[in-house]
This record gives sequence, C-alpha cells and structure tokens, in this order.
Amino acid sequence: MSDAVSPQNAPYAVECEAGKTYFWCACGKSTNQPFCDGSHKGTEFTPVAFKAEDSKKMYFCGCKKTENVPLCDGSHNR
Repeated sequence: MSDAVSPQNAPYAVECEAGKTYFWCACGKSTNQPFCDGSHKGTEFTPVAFKAEDSKKMYFCGCKKTENVPLCDGSHNR
C-alpha cells in the first residue's frame, strides 16, 4: 500500500452538524480538504464516512497519519 499525501501538518477544524455524514479524504489529494472530491479514483484509497453525533467543532486529520481515522490524534506532532 502506498502512503497518502499529507496536505498539512495540522488538523482541520470543522463545524459539524448533528446527523450529517462527512466523507474524509484518505488519499490527501483532494482540493476540498479535509473532505473527498474524488481525487482518489484509480488508487487503493477510499474516503472514510463520518457521521456527526453532535453539532460541534471537530478536528479532522490533515497529515493522514492518524490512528483515530478520520479525526486528529496528534500524529502530526510525532
């Protein structure tokens, strides 16, 4: 498996809406970071669905190295 592109070395802060599903870009090539725009087509990557349980600010991984997909776990600091 190839490595994802790291578009930024920090999380993306997103105001999420309860009940809404977001599709996190796993490949790092989307121009709509942190969300998928279909740039993964032809690769082994697929977007990750995330359904917000509450309306609040969430921090989506920007380095694409998190172990808590799709949310930031601080991996960009290591």
